[in-house]
Parts: sequence; structure tokens; C-alpha cells
Amino acid sequence: MGVKIIRALIFILAFSIAGYAIVQYGVFHAKDAGLVAFKLTKPDFHLTPWVYVLYVHIVTAMLALIIGPFQIYQKQTKIRGRQHRILGYIYIISITLSGIVSVYLSIFATGGWIASLGFISLDVMWVTTTWVALRKIIGKDVKAHKAWMLRSYALTFAAVTLRIWLAPLGLLFGDFESGYRAVAWFCWVPNLLVIEAVIRMRTFKKARIEELPQ
Repeated sequence: MGVKIIRALIFILAFSIAGYAIVQYGVFHAKDAGLVAFKLTKPDFHLTPWVYVLYVHIVTAMLALIIGPFQIYQKQTKIRGRQHRILGYIYIISITLSGIVSVYLSIFATGGWIASLGFISLDVMWVTTTWVALRKIIGKDVKAHKAWMLRSYALTFAAVTLRIWLAPLGLLFGDFESGYRAVAWFCWVPNLLVIEAVIRMRTFKKARIEELPQ
């Protein structure tokens, strides 16, 4: 698959999921969403204050999801430098807020402690990779900054891959809750493994090119 096709696919999927979230949680009520409707069948589940935390998570996560591709793929110029920094700070703040409130949501995750552990691990990795990326650019290490931002966005993209994996895993395990336990890990671990392979491949190719006689 070509680079341009992958880039277009990332944009399409990111904006599709963001659009779905706007319609599902902005136009309609949260309780009409499939996951929330399932949670409401549990007698010990209380919609509030959980739903208000959910809205904070959705708004901040979707903001990071749509900003990410522009930061990764937009060519840097002096004119775009200021825009890149502003969007970068919005991205970092969005992920920090979303990651913090997501810990609360993760505690009450469908699927019990296995799903909770998966999502909490995602929250910690998500915020950590983003702040490491910030530290790298503050230290003027552009190469490391780009690598850590790729890791950060791979975890942000879990918002997309969660929905891709959910139906197949639900069918594989035979019920929604069992599938959701698996998706709590499948939505982000493969993303991180793939992007790590991409980063290492790029580093290897660049090193090979530098070794060639000039």
C-alpha cells in the first residue's frame, strides 16, 4: 500500500470516527449509543456522573484525533511553524485532559478488570508518549520528537481501531462483553507495534543511505 493511500486512509478514518462521535453524542443522546446502552443493562451502573466524564473524553480525544494527521503529514515551513506549534499545544493539552479523565472511565470499563487494565495502560502510554515528544522538541531533538509523536498518534488512533476490532472480536468470542475485554488491548497494542516497526525501518534506511559514499 502506497504512502499516499495510507495517508488518505488515516485522514478518512480519523474524520469518520470524529463525525460519528459528533452525531452520536452531540446530536443524539449518549444513552442511545451501543456501548452506553449495554452498560445501562447493568443494575449497578449509574449514568451520572460517568456520562459527563465521557463527554470530556470524547471532545478532547476527537480533537487530538483530527489534529494529529495535519501535524504529522504537513510539510514544515516558516509560515506554518507557528500554526504547527499552536496545534501541537492543543494536541498535547487535549491528550493530557483526555488521558486523565479516561482513567476514571477505565475503572468502570465494560468487561471488568481485564478491560480496565487494558484501557488504563493505554491512558498511561498515551499521555507519556505525548509528553516525551514535547520534551524532545524542547530539547531541539527533532528526530526523536517526530518518532515519539508517531507513537503518540498511534495510540490516539486507538479511537479508530477500537471500532474496527470490536465487531470481529465480539463475533470471535461469542458475546459483546468478552469481545470488549479483548478490544481493550487490541485497539492499541498492535498500533504501537506497527508504528515501532515503521520508526525502526525508517531509521535503518536512513542509516544505510548515510553510509553510502558521497
